[in-house]
Amino acid sequence: MLSIRKMLFAARAAVLGAGVAVACAMPAMAAAVSPAGNDGPVYGPRLEGFTYPAPVHLYTFVSQRETLEMAYLDVQPAHPNGRTVVLLHGKNFCAATWEDTIGVLSRAGYRVIAPDQIGFCKSSKPDRYQYSFQQLARNTHALLESMGVKSATIVGHSTGGMLAMRYALMYPKATDQLVLVNPIGLEDWKALGVPPLSVDYWYARELKTTADGIRRYEQGTYYAGKWSPSYERWVQMLAGMYRGAGRDAVAWNSALIYDMILTQPVVYELGAIRVPTLLMIGDKDTTAIGKDVSPPDVHAKLGHYPELAKRTQAAIPGAQLVEFPALGHAPQIQDPDAFHKALLDGLEAVHPQ
Repeated sequence: MLSIRKMLFAARAAVLGAGVAVACAMPAMAAAVSPAGNDGPVYGPRLEGFTYPAPVHLYTFVSQRETLEMAYLDVQPAHPNGRTVVLLHGKNFCAATWEDTIGVLSRAGYRVIAPDQIGFCKSSKPDRYQYSFQQLARNTHALLESMGVKSATIVGHSTGGMLAMRYALMYPKATDQLVLVNPIGLEDWKALGVPPLSVDYWYARELKTTADGIRRYEQGTYYAGKWSPSYERWVQMLAGMYRGAGRDAVAWNSALIYDMILTQPVVYELGAIRVPTLLMIGDKDTTAIGKDVSPPDVHAKLGHYPELAKRTQAAIPGAQLVEFPALGHAPQIQDPDAFHKALLDGLEAVHPQ
C-alpha cells in the first residue's frame, strides 16, 4: 500500500545524538538471516549502562504505598507546532526503541514525551505492585500533569496500544488523537481458548530468557522473518537485563505484566472510544499472548492481524486504518520511512481544538 523509500532520513543521527546508527539497508529488504549466540553486554535492573537517544528524566511519585520513579524522555522541537505526542512502548520495548520516531516527530515540530512504564526498562521495578492498565494510565496522566501537558496525541505500540486505549477511555478530554501501532489485545485470548497461566508460570519462563530466544521471536514476529544488523541492539537491550544481578526483579515484574496483559482485555470496550483514532498495522504480525502453549486448534485461530485490524476499525467509531502488507509487529523499526510518512500524514489530518 505504501511505497518504501530506499534511504533513511539524513538528519537522524544529528537529532538523536547518542543513538546508535542504524544500518543503511532497509530492514524490510534484509535477508532472513540473524546472528546466533547469547553473549553480550550486562545491564542493570533499570537498564543501567544502556544509552538512550535523549536525556533521561525521572518522575518520582507514590503509588500503592510505594515511592516509585518513572523514567521518561522529553524532546523539545526546534520549531514547535504547538502539539505534543506521547509515545507508549510495548512489552519487549522501551522508550529508547522509539528513537527514530522521536527524531522524525521532533523535526516536524512536535514535542515528544516517551516514558518507560513502571516495571519496564529504566523505571522502578517494585517487588509488589498490582499491575493494571488503569494504574499505568493513571501514572502516565499524572506524569503529563506534572509537566503541564493538558492534552496530547497518544501513540501506543503493542502492549502500549492496550494502555493507550485504556488511557483514551479514561481521559478522552486529554487525548487529542489516538494512534495504535500493532496493538495487542484486539481479541480476548482466554475466551478463545488460551489456557489459564499463573504468575509463577510466567516467572519461571522469564528466568529462562536468552538473547537467542529473544532474537528468534523478534525475527519471526516483529520483522516478518527478515533481519537487519540494526535490530540486534534491541535484542541486547532486553537480554542485557537478564544477564545482570537484577535478573530476578526483571523476570518477576515481567511475569506480573504478562498476567495483566492476559487477564485485562480491552477489546470489549472498543466501541466506547470517542477520540480520533488511527490504526497502523503490519499485516505479517502474528502476536497473541499464550498462543505458544495453546492447543493446535486454538493456536491456529489467534493473531490474524489483517482480520483483527478491519474488525477493530469497524468497532472504533470513525477509526482510520493504514496497513503495511509486508511488515510485522514493529513497522516503525522494520520500515521507518514508510511508517513515519503514514504517521505524519495521520497526525496532520487531525486539528486539535
